Amino acid sequence: MPESLRLRVLGRSGMRVSEVCLGTMTFGTEWGFGADEAVCREIYGAFRDAGGNFVDTADVYTEGASETILGRLVAGDRDAVVLSTKYSLPTDKADPNSAGNHRKNLRRSVETSLRRLGTDYLDLLWVHAWDECTPAEETLRALDDLVRSGTVLSIGISNTPAWVVARSQAIAELRGWSAFCAVQVEYSLAARTPDRELLPMARSLGLTPCAWSPLARGLLTGKRREDNRPQGTRPSAAEAAAEVAAELGTTPARVALAWVLRQGLLPVLGARTLVQLRDNLGAVDLRLDDTQLERLDAATRVRPGYPHDFLRERRAALNPAALNDPPR
Repeated sequence: MPESLRLRVLGRSGMRVSEVCLGTMTFGTEWGFGADEAVCREIYGAFRDAGGNFVDTADVYTEGASETILGRLVAGDRDAVVLSTKYSLPTDKADPNSAGNHRKNLRRSVETSLRRLGTDYLDLLWVHAWDECTPAEETLRALDDLVRSGTVLSIGISNTPAWVVARSQAIAELRGWSAFCAVQVEYSLAARTPDRELLPMARSLGLTPCAWSPLARGLLTGKRREDNRPQGTRPSAAEAAAEVAAELGTTPARVALAWVLRQGLLPVLGARTLVQLRDNLGAVDLRLDDTQLERLDAATRVRPGYPHDFLRERRAALNPAALNDPPR
């Protein structure tokens, strides 16, 4: 484990957060794969001892048990923790309005989350996913009301197309409403499609990008087997991480997380055991050299696609040296 996690500023919120976030979808056994409260306490304690202060949950995780357990864990040092939760996904199959980005669901979700977490404010509230039907103006205004009231201090967005996020930021800026400070995306050596639109957008707009499932649901830990790779094809993400890990005498999970950190993202760690958390935290001190980074990139990169490929070719026609430029 590192002596102390470094800090980053969370977008334009000004809040200082640890360079990795503790995800708590594994807090609670209601979904059949999580940890009981005693283990959760060990995980949370080790994260805090390492200097971690950024903790993430959601109203839907383990049927609400995650928020309830986390509320008891943070009670002793609530103000020292940057506490985030999410709303949007359905929590009651019998109630169609228990899902979505609209004001009714937002109010219900936040009130429930505050009660479970045992707090009167949230440091960060995420829109968990775009519902494709609530106008952005409705969602933004409702979120802005919560920020102005002090119930929520900052807002972020997850699982949403880049054009929706960018348009929302423009609307918020134009109308003087609270804007998103961070974006959360699925990202790992095995899931790199955000390289096409979401990550360039985040960097351009000053949004801190956070990576959920940075170990690809366990694929990059080296514990899950993949089908045999056809001869002559490039190594898979798991194989590439394992090869570099063997060279460095470390674990594939640490290599995969260290790579995410080098891409400028803040990984959300979802450990089920104390051993897993300690191994994952070791990634922050792991140094990958340029050759290793290139090998990992070559094994996992995705084509930018249109219009990026088209524009790159046009730049190359005007300036052959531009062929070596990264996609813009």
